[in-house]
Amino acid sequence: VQLQASGGGLVQAGGSLRLSCRASGRIFTINTMGWYRQVQGKERELVATMTSTEITNYSDSVKGRFTISGDSAKNTVYLQMNSLKPEDTAVYFCNADVNVIDSDYADTLSYHSENFWGKGTQVTVSS
Repeated sequence: VQLQASGGGLVQAGGSLRLSCRASGRIFTINTMGWYRQVQGKERELVATMTSTEITNYSDSVKGRFTISGDSAKNTVYLQMNSLKPEDTAVYFCNADVNVIDSDYADTLSYHSENFWGKGTQVTVSS
């Protein structure tokens, strides 16, 4: 399973960006997809997550400004980031908890759950 993220860039404070992350591979179902971010020298932190039943969770620092959404048919999650602040500057990582197909031979499906990370995408907010 691979996660391909896109949409990062440079924006002025108060501006908006939209991140996308698409999962591909031997996917049976996806339990949760989300976004984390990391500033150099600091720990990676939660930004937002969404479950397969569309339950969302946001960090307090982005509530009311960021919106996570998904397209289950495309195995894709989006992060709409509005009212961006310089402190939102970080590398943003996509994460997915996936039920990965082990075998689908002879009408018998077996799978296991595994967590995946995408390569980060840089978001820079200038003041």
